[in-house]
Amino acid sequence: MSSFKVRKAVIPVAGLGTRFFPASKAIPKEMIPIVDVPVIQHIVEEAVQSGIQEIILITARNKEAIENHFDLNYELEDALEKKGKKDLAELSRSIGQMCQLVAIRQKTPLGLGHAVLCAAPWIKDEPFAVLLGDDLVDAEVPCTQQLIDVFEREQASVVGVMKVPKDQVSKYGIVSGKMITTKLMEVSHLVEKPSPAEAPSQLAIPGRYILSPSIFGFLRKTVIGQGGEIQLTDALSSFAQKEKLLAYQFDGDRYDTGDRLGLIDATLAFALKRADLAEGVRELLKKYGEPFQ
Repeated sequence: MSSFKVRKAVIPVAGLGTRFFPASKAIPKEMIPIVDVPVIQHIVEEAVQSGIQEIILITARNKEAIENHFDLNYELEDALEKKGKKDLAELSRSIGQMCQLVAIRQKTPLGLGHAVLCAAPWIKDEPFAVLLGDDLVDAEVPCTQQLIDVFEREQASVVGVMKVPKDQVSKYGIVSGKMITTKLMEVSHLVEKPSPAEAPSQLAIPGRYILSPSIFGFLRKTVIGQGGEIQLTDALSSFAQKEKLLAYQFDGDRYDTGDRLGLIDATLAFALKRADLAEGVRELLKKYGEPFQ
């Protein structure tokens, strides 16, 4: 395993976002806000807070709004300054200066494995993080940082996992293997979206990975799998037969913002944590007859 630090992250954002039609017809679903902060900004902030220096977006047509969001906007910032809204001008600048960002277009929608493979020329021979743009993790220590800590301690690739109900295993990549501690597993097998009867465990990967660059060799050999796509889970299953792969049950609350109810859940949770909104949100919830603490 390379002694390189993890300083690059791949964030695939090429999906069509059909679950959010018609909103995602005109804007990328990753730009839909949790209160007033786009989902993608939360994901990028997690990576940056974990020491990531370079973000590689895997994009598609009509996703330019994501790149623009993380760019400097001199005209907007100047207009805000002239109107005396210096705090908003500075907020805009801070987003633009957050990280070094590269966008690579995934010209053919061939799945997550193919999206990660698109980043190979930029990753080269370094270990890297993968954060899925739909998966928001609210944690005291950023989820990606937790995985980097395991990677550096164990010198092995690691996927973040969480336990899910049996009837939900078909939504995820599922891992199995030997438990090393109560939270850490050495993975021997992975299955993409198995039926409840076929699932080898209830430990699911919700979209956080720290991977060795050797995964690219396995991705190049991976055939079309579940859903007619090149699955990262399939490549990782082959990888686990040759190299050490760990699964770590991370701390934190995960929200599936690619699902409408998941987005509403995340919005309420994040709003209730904000001093300027919490009281008002609780009052709104009372309107619908929901007791909420």
